[in-house]
Amino acid sequence: MGNTKAFLEIHRQEAGYRPIHDRIHDFGEVEQTLNTRERKLQASRCMDCGVPFCHWACPLGNKAPEWNAALSRGDWELAYRLLNSTNPFPEFTGRVCPALCEKACVLNRFNHEPTTNRENEAAITEMAFREGFAVPRTDIVRRIDRVAVVGAGPAGLAAAGALNRMGFRVTVFEKNEAAGGLLRYGIPNFKLNKTLIDRRIAILEQEGIEFKYNSPLPIPPRGEGVDALLKALNEQYPSPSGEAGKGAFAAVVISTGTPTARDLRIPGRELRGVHFALELLSQQNRVLAGMEFGPEERITARGKDVLVIGGGDTGSDCIGTAHRQGCRSVTQIEIMPRPADGLDDPKNPWPNFPRTFKTTSSHEEGCTRRWNVNTLEFLGENGRLTGVRVQEIDWLPNPAGGRPLMVEKGQPEVIKAELCLLAMGFLKPEHPTYPENVFVCGDAQNGATLVVRAMASGLDAARRVAKYLSK
Repeated sequence: MGNTKAFLEIHRQEAGYRPIHDRIHDFGEVEQTLNTRERKLQASRCMDCGVPFCHWACPLGNKAPEWNAALSRGDWELAYRLLNSTNPFPEFTGRVCPALCEKACVLNRFNHEPTTNRENEAAITEMAFREGFAVPRTDIVRRIDRVAVVGAGPAGLAAAGALNRMGFRVTVFEKNEAAGGLLRYGIPNFKLNKTLIDRRIAILEQEGIEFKYNSPLPIPPRGEGVDALLKALNEQYPSPSGEAGKGAFAAVVISTGTPTARDLRIPGRELRGVHFALELLSQQNRVLAGMEFGPEERITARGKDVLVIGGGDTGSDCIGTAHRQGCRSVTQIEIMPRPADGLDDPKNPWPNFPRTFKTTSSHEEGCTRRWNVNTLEFLGENGRLTGVRVQEIDWLPNPAGGRPLMVEKGQPEVIKAELCLLAMGFLKPEHPTYPENVFVCGDAQNGATLVVRAMASGLDAARRVAKYLSK
């Protein structure tokens, strides 16, 4: 720490967003950045606590006090080395992480002005790429064993990168045309520019990872054997030695995410205009990448009243996308109660992550938000959606304990909508019992969660693979 009183003398300063009237007309990143002097001042606010709760809260175990100290001194290269030692892709978490570390920061408890760790991560990483600190490793000592990673989302990429640097020969199989998973096909470009993914994939390829795109592999459902998956791998990649009955891969990592979205099976679900959120988000990202869709395939909010069902981050991404596509209006409804205001959550106190009311950049762009609303029926004419019938509800304590009871409140009403997006989360995958050389990680293992947790799970899977192969 250069200035031990910086946290007392310097206030938290966020970079903020581009003006609304400017950003809603393009898909460029909405978040701005501070200049290097201001960024160093923000890093100097880190108190280097005796008990760094930021480190405790981060699933990756990021050493924020160490790299903040290096940044405050202007040693950007050391800051990146320290950051990258625990975080394989800080350019991703620096943009889309909810910053669990900041909520656990002692300064958040002290004066609700935590250190700007997330923005610092992004700034350090961008400096590393500009100045040539982020380069492929050239000192990797190769082993004989080959490992297959099925799925190139954040968990799969983290596992592949770690295994590759341990010396294993890694092949990544991805069902889509490019790597990234939800980073590429779920998160809009205005939050994460896809050139950042391409930049990192280029480094992974230069370090020796082989990527196989448009290569879906059969993941067996629960209760069935795993022969289909292993057979597909072994048929495509037989043993280099030609040994009968033995495939090329000594271990397999399954990181296929949560592909099944939670549906809403109510009358009118078949109407045109009712879509899963990722249908809109992934298609829009593909359009920005140059892919073309016909008029019947294209999902667009242009000139439409849009209803988003689900109050989470995916629903927020739909709101921002709908604005940029030129919607007439956006309404977001959530079946659960409105979270509490403020920064303190009595049910989830510091240093845990608070479940309090959140307004995203997309919400700021214009949106009617409602809570305690249940969806009853999709309404339409000539096969197309025209509105959604909903019902206000209350949640009452359950005398028997457990989940509260939902009771109706008032009369049903109709929300006008020509486009309805279902953003209600994803179903946790169920897996069969795999052989000991097959490992599951990320959302495929834990259900839908944060990018940072998926990355941590991928690193854990890499360690488990290495331990297994060391036997």
